[in-house]
Amino acid sequence: MARTRVDSAVMAEVVSQLQARFSNRCSTSVSVREQHGNITTWLPNEAPDVVVFPQDEAEVQEIVKIAAANKVPVIAFGTGSSLEGHVNAPYGGISIDLSNMKKIIAVHPEDLDCVVEPGVTRKELNDYLKSYGLFFPIDPGADASLGGMVATRASGTNAVRYGTMKDNVLALDAVMANGEMMRTARRAKKTSAGYDLTRLLVGSEGTLGIATKITLRLSGLPEAISGGVCPFPSVKAAADAVIMTIQSGIPVARIEIMDELQVKAVNTYSKLTLPEQPLLFLEFHGSDTGVAEQAERFGEIAADLGGGPFNWASRPEERSKLWAARHDVYWSCKALRPGAEALATDVCVPISALADCIDETKEDIAKTGLLAPIVGHVGDGNFHVSVMVDRHSPAEVEVVEGFLKRLVERAHKFDGTCTGEHGVGQGKKKYLKAELGEEAVMAMRAIKQALDPDNIMNPGKIFDV
Repeated sequence: MARTRVDSAVMAEVVSQLQARFSNRCSTSVSVREQHGNITTWLPNEAPDVVVFPQDEAEVQEIVKIAAANKVPVIAFGTGSSLEGHVNAPYGGISIDLSNMKKIIAVHPEDLDCVVEPGVTRKELNDYLKSYGLFFPIDPGADASLGGMVATRASGTNAVRYGTMKDNVLALDAVMANGEMMRTARRAKKTSAGYDLTRLLVGSEGTLGIATKITLRLSGLPEAISGGVCPFPSVKAAADAVIMTIQSGIPVARIEIMDELQVKAVNTYSKLTLPEQPLLFLEFHGSDTGVAEQAERFGEIAADLGGGPFNWASRPEERSKLWAARHDVYWSCKALRPGAEALATDVCVPISALADCIDETKEDIAKTGLLAPIVGHVGDGNFHVSVMVDRHSPAEVEVVEGFLKRLVERAHKFDGTCTGEHGVGQGKKKYLKAELGEEAVMAMRAIKQALDPDNIMNPGKIFDV
């Protein structure tokens, strides 16, 4: 059903029930509510009416059943690091903050998997797994909650080798729109039993259900890790090096690109002295001899394209400093233009089209006069543009909106997507029909209607019902 904001009397009764049940774990404070609206992009903050902090799966069920009985929206909240307005509450309702659900329920080292609650963050999980010699490889940069990473089908710097969340979630337990539990699969590494409900919920952005137990595929900690940076004369040369590296079958674990403006921002913010020209950040995982061979082969490719020298960060603390700088690019961009906001957006194209897509995007940025550094997980054809914008300038906002539209159209021209990993949320709804076609969007709406007939699960995201 099409949504409207909940009647104030109905909402007041729902809040009363929640306060009676959850006491000080239920908040209507303006500041708390605003913290649970959109907080990381230029989309307006749309706060929920109430925020509840459940401590276990049964409490999530209770909250959703109260919401379902009154047809009140529910929005799952992890850490608030998503970038397309996923946690906004355009129709009000209940924000379910899952940050108290932090149990690591089981680790099965012999099977290379674990079961966790949704409030566990990726860093917390990896700290816990070290003693087992294991790690969870998906690294979106922010210390996001695993529930949020499931919801947005997160990716990140390691995806070129280890895949994305869709490749590393084996099963889910989820509270559905009627408050009942659904289990999507067992722990077996593969199954052909019925529809792939796990993949359906991974990336559904909380519009179909709320994950309360997550079974994840794990990887062994590599024997050796080597990495470093390599400068190139142009972004195109760097992108061509990525294409040749992937096509040559070199099993690189991470391969990230920064244009010269992004390098300048990183140097200033993270106090580094990287050469201020297009750079590739690389990391290889494997045995001592294996990573040495991989690095040597990459160095040859880089030299053929005018790149180099390939400078290694041999000590773990040096590598950590480099990757910390890579993860802090959002904040480094904001420092480029104090007072402006950083609008982070991403597209993804087939790797063969990567160099041309980035090159055309750089030309577009130059023509519009925007301040917009580029960084990306280019081993997957995925790159990000951080556009600095003064939201108080209507003329500047109009220029930025035109650029964003052309960026997506350019990705579509190369048979790519409007978002490689940020998700659709509110910000990219308008591009979905052009990307997938009306039939695909109608199919999504039909699934939504079947599983959530009253449209209470994170309404207003991905598409309008």
